[in-house]
Amino acid sequence: MAKAIHMMVRVLDERRSVDFYDRAFGLKIADRFDFEDFTLVYLRNPENDFEVELTVNKGRQEPYRHGDGYGHVAFAVDDLDAEHGRFKEQGLKPADIKEFHREGALMARFFFVPDPDGYKIEVLQRHGRYR
Repeated sequence: MAKAIHMMVRVLDERRSVDFYDRAFGLKIADRFDFEDFTLVYLRNPENDFEVELTVNKGRQEPYRHGDGYGHVAFAVDDLDAEHGRFKEQGLKPADIKEFHREGALMARFFFVPDPDGYKIEVLQRHGRYR
């Protein structure tokens, strides 16, 4: 059974966004990962382990328009390869499986699949922080 684990939005100002989600929903920083071109900030509260992922693209100056600010919703699965095969068999057009490595270790293994309206949905192998 798939489990929803996070949703992502792109933001211009990390501090302003973290403050808003804290004040509005009591979400605190659970993890923060800085990469060369972007930063990922994961927010959650004690009520739930579903998170809001803020993506801060470095160097971005102009505000996001509705439509390009949406990132994705994500689901974690036990067997990514089996799910990828099942999606293909059903004609759901999953993208290829990708991997993120950080400090020499596997951080995430995942693929994206578009819904009928073109919104991206991320499917991740349950591993590390992605449970």
